[in-house]
Amino acid sequence: MGESRQELLGWMNSLLQLNMTKVEQCGTGAALCQIYDSIYLDLPMARVKFNANNEYSYLENFKILSNTFRKHAIDRPIPVQDLIKCKMQDNLEFLQWSKRYWDQYYPGGDYDAIARRKGAGGAPAMPVAGGGGGGGRTSGARRPVGSAGVVPRTTSRQTGGGSVGAGTSGVLQQKNAELMETVQGLERERDFYFSKLRDIELLIQQAMEAEPSLEEDEGSLLKQIQTILYSTEEGFEIPQEAEAGELAGEEETF
Repeated sequence: MGESRQELLGWMNSLLQLNMTKVEQCGTGAALCQIYDSIYLDLPMARVKFNANNEYSYLENFKILSNTFRKHAIDRPIPVQDLIKCKMQDNLEFLQWSKRYWDQYYPGGDYDAIARRKGAGGAPAMPVAGGGGGGGRTSGARRPVGSAGVVPRTTSRQTGGGSVGAGTSGVLQQKNAELMETVQGLERERDFYFSKLRDIELLIQQAMEAEPSLEEDEGSLLKQIQTILYSTEEGFEIPQEAEAGELAGEEETF
């Protein structure tokens, strides 16, 4: 039997300086990526999405984790399709295994989780009292230590309006960063589905070129699919530059 959910959350929050409340949150893949980064220090943490909010973004995180498993010859299969559903049991079992692996291979020393992910995170980074059990290793909160041996504080209480303004600015910057990341995710998702529709369109065109009679048969399945692809909502007009691009872009590839 592995550690309990609470023990694992305590260990993970302490190691990664997060405040995750459910094991199911591991289904985004972000925290799992950083657990293995704490061992190898070679994951591209700047590409890991801690604010991921859809399965498409989760898959990108697990792609990074899968590359790490291959690079370091970790032969444990990653049940990605089960994990991204954010079900408790699947994520608990994989996290228990990851904790055992961490106990065995963590090189020791301090791990600056916040610096490694450049301050990104789905929740404010904060230490959790107490660590996880097991493995015979202390896994308390790791904090960066300054040159004078003093642990820097992440927040400070100041008097006057300056501290309030600085805090508000920081919140706005964080919100802006989250919105930008959301927009980028939506754009990637849009391009992903558009490329699929374009592939379908090309297949239909090729089939109709091979058998011209299909073009005249309004009841054929291909013709019906093509009609759906080219249908528009009432009041929508295709921009002229788009029409010109379609006429001149027959050789365009996606």
